[in-house]
Amino acid sequence: MTVGIEFRIMGPLTVLRDGVALKFDGARERAVLSMLVLEANRIVSVGRLIDAVWAGAPPKSARAQIATCVSRLRRALGQAAGQSGADEVISTSNPGYTLNADPDTIDWSRFRSLVADSRREAALGNRQQAVTVLREALTQRRGVAFEGVHGMRCEAAGVEEAHLDAVEACVEMELELGAHQKVIAELTPVVAEHPLRERARVQLMLAQYRAGRRAEALRTYHDARRQLIDQIGLEPGPELRQLHERILRDAADLTPTPVMPAQQPEQQFVIPSQLPPLALPFAGRAQEERELDAALENQGATAPPVILAGPAGVGKTALALRWAHRRQDLFPDGQLFADLGDGRSGTRVRPDVVLDRFLRALGLPDRAIPADLVEKTALFRSMTAHRRLLVVLDGASDAEQVLPLLPGGIHCRVIITSCDPLDELVARQGAVRSFVGPLRPEESQELLVALVGLPMVAAEPDAAGRLALSSRGFPMALRMAAARLSSRPPRSLADLAPSLPLHCEELEDLQLDLAGRRARPSFA
Repeated sequence: MTVGIEFRIMGPLTVLRDGVALKFDGARERAVLSMLVLEANRIVSVGRLIDAVWAGAPPKSARAQIATCVSRLRRALGQAAGQSGADEVISTSNPGYTLNADPDTIDWSRFRSLVADSRREAALGNRQQAVTVLREALTQRRGVAFEGVHGMRCEAAGVEEAHLDAVEACVEMELELGAHQKVIAELTPVVAEHPLRERARVQLMLAQYRAGRRAEALRTYHDARRQLIDQIGLEPGPELRQLHERILRDAADLTPTPVMPAQQPEQQFVIPSQLPPLALPFAGRAQEERELDAALENQGATAPPVILAGPAGVGKTALALRWAHRRQDLFPDGQLFADLGDGRSGTRVRPDVVLDRFLRALGLPDRAIPADLVEKTALFRSMTAHRRLLVVLDGASDAEQVLPLLPGGIHCRVIITSCDPLDELVARQGAVRSFVGPLRPEESQELLVALVGLPMVAAEPDAAGRLALSSRGFPMALRMAAARLSSRPPRSLADLAPSLPLHCEELEDLQLDLAGRRARPSFA
């Protein structure tokens, strides 16, 4: 972690150690560091770093040069943070690198977190508090984002757009609170710098009219119309035109309605506990559990998602839940679980639906949940940024379904189960993938004993052996056989052995159906 270091990207790239700026003179190092800070605690592929440095025209030695840049940054940041292990600052994580930093030390992360907090306050009716929080968010900007880093122009535009959106959101609430003169002073330079931004023009006109400056409001409209026609050849949009017409006739609805203070109780910190019960009995998987321990137990730094991939019925979900229940102590802020459908009978669950459930589970009322998927994702990541939380996503169909559901905290951990290998998630997020295979014969035998009891297995050892082998190592097949045995007593293991291959074929049919769904081309 970058202890004692502060990163600023909402303006020229600046790195501070105890308030003193560190020098990074190399243009390539500055571009690489800018991208790593923007995506802090997330894996940035080497390809994205190359684009940030060379903007689409890289030399053949680009990858080697990126590695050199990262080495220099590690050395500089490691020395500044007083760490002996430079790899703790920037870690290598296939397919790229991760800057490990406390979100509170990055202005962009603080900005997004404060914007999300303001939205929650506004949704609860606490307009004044929402404005106060949003004002704090706006102070994070010190100039044009990534100024001087030419390969970050697209990213800079995104940061600037987010800042302007926050300005307009703040102004909207201040208009409701009656702060018209303050809005005029704030929006006048914004409109001058962004003359084609019609929403800001609407807000400025409304503030001018409500402040008794009707003529100025009309002049603002005519200035906007002239600039739109001159620069892009278009008339103003409907919102701007309609406000102009309402001002001309002094429409009664232009008079503001006083906003009363909200009386809702404060939002409570909720600890979700959504893990389904364990599938009992459980047998085998000792090696797989050790691998999960190695991938997920380290709470000192960020960790990529873990994918448990394998065919239907092989025991992926049981393994994930076994580990999750056993290590609940690592996640004092809760556990979230979602059944994503895995495409069964067309039941692929949309990520926005899952986010609604997650946000409610974290204590957010329905009225505070935004409608837009991007906003839901940002809010979810903000709410999980400082938590130690486990997220289990069961039956994922593809990376597109999973990406919005990844939490924002470096201490959060994610386990994903899927019949698909989810190559895109491995490529984009550096996910750690483990292929879950069938149980070994002795493990199948152990599970069978646990399911039907030792006396029955001891009475029919040959039939028990055939049954374990016929299951092909699929726990679900053995569970289905045991369920059939208990539903129609008295029966013997020998009676079940011939029917077990049918269960396995049913599972394979399901797997082939899922594979067929994934094989269909998508052009979305």
